[in-house]
This record gives sequence, structure tokens and C-alpha cells, in this order.
Amino acid sequence: QVQLVESGGGLVQAGNSLRLSCAASGRTFSSSAMGWFRQAPGKEREFVAAITWSSGDTSYLDSVKGRFTISRDNAKNTMYLQMNSLKPEDTAVYYCAFKWGVRSTSSGAYKYWGQGTQVTVSS
Repeated sequence: QVQLVESGGGLVQAGNSLRLSCAASGRTFSSSAMGWFRQAPGKEREFVAAITWSSGDTSYLDSVKGRFTISRDNAKNTMYLQMNSLKPEDTAVYYCAFKWGVRSTSSGAYKYWGQGTQVTVSS
């Protein structure tokens, strides 16, 4: 069993930054991956970024490349999403997710999910 706790969401103006955190606890993470997904009102959940825990290899949604950075702290079992140059279209509930094996852009591949944190970007 893996538990995920997100934090760091909030309300910001366009152009500003936020950092989301996702603390993971439970089983070991040597052969695992974590990802960030988001869901805006009336839209399907979409992939944002993912990281393979052991290698640090990452993947990003095209529209966030160059603005968002995913990272992890092995000692703290915590994943981060640094979001810069935020836009109103980034407004959504952001979820962190965990899977065994390498990273994936598919939400169906992830087994455990956090509760979500709201990010609102005003224009």
C-alpha cells in the first residue's frame, strides 16, 4: 500500500509560480515512477509530467515543457512540480500518482492517487 499526500496548490496571478509537493509513504520506491495529472472542470483528466524514480528520467505534456519541472527527493520520498509562468489554462485540480516500474503518460497505468490540490491562475 502506498499513501500520497499533496500540498502547495493555491490562487496565483498569471505569470507567477507555484510548487506542488507529493509526499509518498508505504512500500519502497526503488522500482517505481510517479506522475502529475490535472483535471479542469468539464474536462477529462490529463497527463502533466512523470518521473522514473531510480533514473530521474522525465516526461512532460507539450504545453508545459519549459515552464514546469518535475523532480524528486529520494531521502524524503517526495515528488515536486515546479510551475513557472503559469497561465489561466493551467487552472485545474492537480493529482499525484504512483506506479510500479517506469513512468507512463497514461493515467490507467497508475495504481495509487493523491486527493488532489486546486491550482487557480487568474488573468
